[in-house]
Amino acid sequence: MKKQRILLKVGSNTLTKETNNISRGKIEDIANQIAQLKNSCEFVIVSSGAIAAAKQFVKLESKGKEITVKQALASIGQPHLIRIYQEIFREAGLLTSQCLLSYSDFEKDESKTNIVNTINVLVANNYIPIINENDTVATDEIKFGDNDKLGALTASLLKADLFIIATNTNGIYTKESIENNAPKTIELVEDFEALVKEVVNSKSSHGSGGMQSKIEAASVAKKSNIETWIVNGLDDNFIVNAMDNKVPFTKIK
Repeated sequence: MKKQRILLKVGSNTLTKETNNISRGKIEDIANQIAQLKNSCEFVIVSSGAIAAAKQFVKLESKGKEITVKQALASIGQPHLIRIYQEIFREAGLLTSQCLLSYSDFEKDESKTNIVNTINVLVANNYIPIINENDTVATDEIKFGDNDKLGALTASLLKADLFIIATNTNGIYTKESIENNAPKTIELVEDFEALVKEVVNSKSSHGSGGMQSKIEAASVAKKSNIETWIVNGLDDNFIVNAMDNKVPFTKIK
């Protein structure tokens, strides 16, 4: 039986559970769900969190622009982040690997072929690739989208069946419900243009994304006929619960 290929994008807000530290409990929650689903699904993860991981250990003296300091923090934090993933996933019987990509990799045919071939070998051998942007050479993710776009581009390149964005809301809310302070989830999107008009642009506290970047990511996935789910990753069991329709989330056809 062919497994469903899922690209899971996890942002900094989800990984820290909106604190200043990487949450081992949240990574355990993700690992346990993947272990539960491994007979029917294969996962590729795009994970932010390198800068958040570094901030737990160091405070850098600023000798340059803020963006340069963030790149340095990403360089310090990335090995810590991957080590946490490796330790926790191993306890759940799962193998992991690290892949660092830049947006420029998606512009060259040779790079794209290499990414696909490498990740397909990893997945075929039951390794879960954990992808982050190579922040020491690229600044796009730090400045713009908290890896939302990187997740969408990777999902498209790998021909994923489903693109799940884990965030800190129950999907996308209607503009009116936000204005009334009673957030109501848009559960099914079939008219993408109508959705764009509903989105209130707000940045998340730890991440650099916000709903606007998630809509842009969903638009990239849509062009490749990939369904996008925007799910509340702060909840335990968020992937399994979304699959069982036990929680409100946004499904973009």
